Amino acid sequence: MNALTQPQSALPHKAKLRASRKRSGFWVTSREAFWIALETLRTHKLRSFLTLLGVVIATTTLIVVMSIINGMNLYIANHIANLGANVFILSRMNWATSGEDWLKAQRRNKPIRIEDYDYLRENVRGYKNIGAESGTGGDVKYKSHIVHEVQVSGETSNMIDIGQAKVETGRYLNDTDYAHQSMVCFIGQDLVTEFFPTVDPINKDITVLGVPFRVIGVAARIGSTLGYSQDKFVQIPLTTFRKVFRARPEVDVDVQAWDGQQMMVLEDSVRALMRARHHVPYKEDDDFGLNASETLMGLWHQLTASIFAVTVGVVAVFMVVGGIVIMNIMLASVTERTHEIGIRKSLGARRRDILMQFVIEASVLALAGGAAGVIIAFVVSKIVDIFFTSSVPLSAVLVGLFLSIAVGLFFGIYPANKAANLEPIEALRTEA
Repeated sequence: MNALTQPQSALPHKAKLRASRKRSGFWVTSREAFWIALETLRTHKLRSFLTLLGVVIATTTLIVVMSIINGMNLYIANHIANLGANVFILSRMNWATSGEDWLKAQRRNKPIRIEDYDYLRENVRGYKNIGAESGTGGDVKYKSHIVHEVQVSGETSNMIDIGQAKVETGRYLNDTDYAHQSMVCFIGQDLVTEFFPTVDPINKDITVLGVPFRVIGVAARIGSTLGYSQDKFVQIPLTTFRKVFRARPEVDVDVQAWDGQQMMVLEDSVRALMRARHHVPYKEDDDFGLNASETLMGLWHQLTASIFAVTVGVVAVFMVVGGIVIMNIMLASVTERTHEIGIRKSLGARRRDILMQFVIEASVLALAGGAAGVIIAFVVSKIVDIFFTSSVPLSAVLVGLFLSIAVGLFFGIYPANKAANLEPIEALRTEA
């Protein structure tokens, strides 16, 4: 019975059977190629190591650099760019400005004064908190003990609700302290450790930049950022700071919104008010800066983008070198196994079966190098994390493995194609 006389229902069944056999043959070939590649790795350990060295170095470098950048991103976001929940800061300069634009802005931009803070506090609508701060540095003394390079800042009474500092003992500066220009201060844990290791610091008198202040509160420990302690500070009422240290201090105004969506509205409102107050023409840029956590993160990402670009170049070189080595090894393997290829073809192996076998072998070799690179990168990242900061992202691992496989596929095509194009008779003539 030929195809013309067969029932129509039998034709789809045979087509499905042929498709099933093709899929079965594909998986058998793939499985065989996979195990052959692993056996090659096991049998020729030194050759395999030298073959995969370029891929291992490239994968390790890529993952380690991405891990360090990821760790630094998390660190910057949590420690440096953490201005508070839904907080932006009005200051003289935009923190993301650099180079020549920074010098121009220094000449053009006007300092932000306490009068600007009072103006915004009265005219901006809907904010959760608005505060101001101004700072300097110097020595703080208690009896015979001196701590150098202490951050001394004047604060409004609501900055405790906006900034990072939280009260551990005592109290924070209040509206009465602000209104009466009281000679009181709120101190960080470094000063407590240095001056009051065994006694209660509350109501003790310390000398700040040569002026006596009474301690009314102690902050909870904040920790260090890039090796610099964040607990080495003294905060006093901003009005007192103006009376004692600077008659017209330059301030930063911290504005806190209720949520992220309102934050954009408040930024637009503050920008409009300040442009009107400074009489900035509509065609000119702001003569002040509105800075949020995203400003600092954007500046940081500009820096890491350059680092990552260099890393990509290094990784590309190592990957190409590793791929060329893999291609050479596969060409040598084709030469060694020419007789075997001839036997397989004479027994019915198709061109695509041979092609698939060698492509899979090359990919497995490259993947093994990528896997080794991932393991080494994890170890290196853990060591880096002990001394600095590093966090391995899943995306780095996936990218490393993907590139390894891609290198195997790309550089394995030529040897595989050469093996697949061998004539069975010529191949069989080659000595095994």
